[in-house]
Amino acid sequence: MTETNLTVRMDFVLLGFSDIPRFHWLLFGVFSVIYLAILLGNGIIVLVTRADVALQTPMYFFFSNLSFLEICYVSVTLPRMLMDLWTQKGSISFFSCATQMCFFLMLGATECFLLAVMAYDRYVAICNPLHYPLVMNHRVCVQLVVASWISGAPVQIGQTWQIFSVSFCGSNQISHFFCDIPPLLKLACGDIFVNEMVVYLFAVLLVTVPFLLILSFYMRIISTIMKLPSNTGRTKAFPMCSSHITVVVLFYGSGTVTYLKPKSDQYVGIDKLLSLFYTILTPLFNPMIYSLRNKDVRKAMRKFLPKLSALRGI
Repeated sequence: MTETNLTVRMDFVLLGFSDIPRFHWLLFGVFSVIYLAILLGNGIIVLVTRADVALQTPMYFFFSNLSFLEICYVSVTLPRMLMDLWTQKGSISFFSCATQMCFFLMLGATECFLLAVMAYDRYVAICNPLHYPLVMNHRVCVQLVVASWISGAPVQIGQTWQIFSVSFCGSNQISHFFCDIPPLLKLACGDIFVNEMVVYLFAVLLVTVPFLLILSFYMRIISTIMKLPSNTGRTKAFPMCSSHITVVVLFYGSGTVTYLKPKSDQYVGIDKLLSLFYTILTPLFNPMIYSLRNKDVRKAMRKFLPKLSALRGI
């Protein structure tokens, strides 16, 4: 009998950008600036929406939570990637890899739910404006945000457990810059059909359902806007939604292509590029999208930034 030699790996190596070693220091500098910009941009949004009385509304309450979420989301992957670029070593323990994946998945699910909640907020504001203060009171807003943060946690913990319960053998090199599901499953031994089906099931539950809710809300919003008797009403309503739609398209578009496209070694470079888009560039763009298209946020920033500069000078 032939004995199959399986080696169970207790650690992994994140290859990251090892295929372009000449650009390691350039990438380290670029991603360091991007990380600081994400922290600064989203941090200012959180502070401004909390400090300015004019922004004490449900829409900006959700926006503030989204900005805080983006800080947490990008901090799961980017500091680790910066450390690997600095040390040029991608070694990561089994437990650290599982922990990174678990938090990445949980925060990703939170973003899906929170984007759906923000769409619901716009739906109530535009389609039922008279009932808006009653429906979207502070208690309801807090409950919706808390539900967004905790709803996906049990499912994603189970998802992480089922991914890391498979046997890993042969190579321990993950062709990615963080521990993500597709590159990890490529290292698994044996039949992983059931594991892949569970991944797709969770994707439908935590990604597709919120997206369909967002779609249904905006179909009703557009229908209501088109029925408005004056162009003035339409002009006021569309900017309220355009920023959120842009963020939804960026996040869902890149994430969907990454996880639902066919598996092939030819797509490794594209996988990394798409992952950079929804893990790093989307959190970077969000403050710019909301602030540049929203006159209330711009006005609050103009009042807040001089105060911040004055405090720094003391």
